[in-house]
Amino acid sequence: MQNVKWNDKKIAELNEKIINDGLKDVQKRDGRMQRYSRKKITEALFQAVEQLDLTYTFDDLKAIAYDVEEMILAKKCKQLDTKEIDFLVLDVLNAYTFDDLAEGYIQRREEKEKERETRRDVNAMIKSLLMKEKSIVNENANKDSKVFNTQRDLTAGIVGKALGLKMLPPHVANAHEKGEIHYHDLDYTPYAPMSNCCLIDFKHMFEEGFQIGNAEVGSPRSIQTAAAQTAQIIANVASSQYGGCSFDRIDEVLAPYAELNFQKHIQTAEKWIEGQTKREAFAEEKTKKDIYDAMQSLEYEINTLYTSQGQTPFTSLGFGLGENWIEREIQKAILNVRIKGLGKEKRTAIFPKLIFTLKRGLNLNETDPNYDIKELALECSTKRMYPDVLSYDKLIDITGSFKTPMGCRSFLQGWTDEDGTDVSAGRMNLGVVTLNVPRIAIEAKGDVHRFSILLEERLRLIKDALLFKANRVMDAEPANAPILYMHGAFGKRLAKEDKVSDLFLNKRATISLGYIGLYEAATTFFGPEWETNEEAKAFTLDIMRTLKAHADEWGNESGIHVSVYSTPSESLTDRFCKLDIEKFGLLEDITDKGYYTNSFHYDVRKNPTPFEKIDFEKDYAEYTGGGFIHYCEYPKLQTNPKALEAVWDYAYDRIGYLGTNTPIDRCYECDFEGDFKPTEDGFRCPSCGNTNPETCDVVKRTCGYLGNPQKRPMVAGRHKEISSRVKHIKGTE
Repeated sequence: MQNVKWNDKKIAELNEKIINDGLKDVQKRDGRMQRYSRKKITEALFQAVEQLDLTYTFDDLKAIAYDVEEMILAKKCKQLDTKEIDFLVLDVLNAYTFDDLAEGYIQRREEKEKERETRRDVNAMIKSLLMKEKSIVNENANKDSKVFNTQRDLTAGIVGKALGLKMLPPHVANAHEKGEIHYHDLDYTPYAPMSNCCLIDFKHMFEEGFQIGNAEVGSPRSIQTAAAQTAQIIANVASSQYGGCSFDRIDEVLAPYAELNFQKHIQTAEKWIEGQTKREAFAEEKTKKDIYDAMQSLEYEINTLYTSQGQTPFTSLGFGLGENWIEREIQKAILNVRIKGLGKEKRTAIFPKLIFTLKRGLNLNETDPNYDIKELALECSTKRMYPDVLSYDKLIDITGSFKTPMGCRSFLQGWTDEDGTDVSAGRMNLGVVTLNVPRIAIEAKGDVHRFSILLEERLRLIKDALLFKANRVMDAEPANAPILYMHGAFGKRLAKEDKVSDLFLNKRATISLGYIGLYEAATTFFGPEWETNEEAKAFTLDIMRTLKAHADEWGNESGIHVSVYSTPSESLTDRFCKLDIEKFGLLEDITDKGYYTNSFHYDVRKNPTPFEKIDFEKDYAEYTGGGFIHYCEYPKLQTNPKALEAVWDYAYDRIGYLGTNTPIDRCYECDFEGDFKPTEDGFRCPSCGNTNPETCDVVKRTCGYLGNPQKRPMVAGRHKEISSRVKHIKGTE
């Protein structure tokens, strides 16, 4: 093809005409409006050439694109759709009698449409499940795909995803499939109008009673009964939503029921024991035993529960602020039960997640009255990786009030009811949509201005997705989930005819804008060692400010608090990266790792000290009040809890929420304790080579929770990430 017509002068004239004629927007097939880009035409032609192995040069393809633009301008179209552009491309190809390229162009378009239909075809998706495709059966590290009820849930989830994609606004579904965004939990929503995670209002339910199935349950009269009711409530709440649930301030909420035990033991002592001091000592000792037994029972009950989703409920217990002797005993019992371990082999419990609150003047320093419980928490964390810790004062700075996260890392914002009372328990999150930030950076090709334009475009898309998700949850009726709406888990109790939106609006509920890959996004502009580059750090913080500004604006418009959320991305870090490899190839330090770095986290390959990592990450959390967590990596800490305490103390005034990653794997064949080695087929004991899940206890952090990947393998990219993250941290040996 002769390219004489399109010399530099003619191209410049064409560009000027495009600017002057205001050719800006193109309507995509899914209804989205997108800025016109010549590159889209040349890329489509190039894909057609590659598909049929044709012999056109890139200059040939650009010349075709120029001809198409000339025809667009002649039609004086200020707004086009992609179908019309396709027709114009084919007109140009036919005019040049490029029949082979026209055939390739049509074939490419038809195959893309067929791929889209296949992704939404229930039969094709079920076939993938039956073939045990890893992206399906290993999507969740705490779901064992070999178990019947999990298989049933996965099958139902596939149907839900297929139907959900068809229910979504077309441009949202298309963007999700392409990997521009991720519409979380498609296996549950929008097919069903389910909510995400919550802080269960246990206090209200215990005091007022509740109903599960046909049984009306009254207020508990002992700590043992309260613990049993806790497990029943968790099981039913977890089956009525799809996210995590938390028992906030469990030590303070359960204390009145342990006090009932104490009073019963006092009454017994009055019959058989002389002297008030001895009676009280007897009653106290018996009550301590009751508390321990109740907490041990709760630990076992939660770990033996299976919800309708085919998994143990994603549960967190928040504690540490109680001050009286009973509240202290509950705290100690929770920690001692976890330290002891489960069963004869003393395995590490995966659930519930334990979250201990540090507070200056209560337990932070050696002179504080509850410092001994902090020491016990440190021992527990070195041996079992939990508890994570909340910094009381910093958390209030970030979120506006104190509360435990809802399950993993999702936080509510401070909120007061009509009486001016701060309310956290009984509130909830309605879902998450996550933004693929590295994709935007790659597409911008080093142009920061273009990055900003693309970011604004994707955020408009995210807004549509989030509001659709929230509005879909409002389609629910109280009778759909009685435990949530009618029997107190969400606080206020609704009648069957009430609207569930009464519990969501006026910013009582949150919905979350997630994001992934600040590290990779900055790397595309500033290189892989940008952590100490002030300009690069400012670039990433500007992204966070932009996300928060839009979230605040959408929240004011909708009446639902839109929060920025440092996404839990157990498999999403891999999914986004895999899709971007397919689109852009292997890019050094960006896609070549096989995974993206979650949210604002420090590059896991760079071996920072805990103090360096905290100092780097602390600037981001103020923009992500809807959800965040920081981790630090350590070698074995069992013999050096003071090293961990130094990090906890350093973090207190800097970050709100800190987790511990330390090797706690154990082989029961050779008694090795430490860190098992990740392989493509699972984890292997470095001492004897054991890989049998029945005789080794492998516990890793995935997505904020602990998981047992030996029994429930994670996707390959997460194996690689965990392998690269196991580092020796300076100053902790």
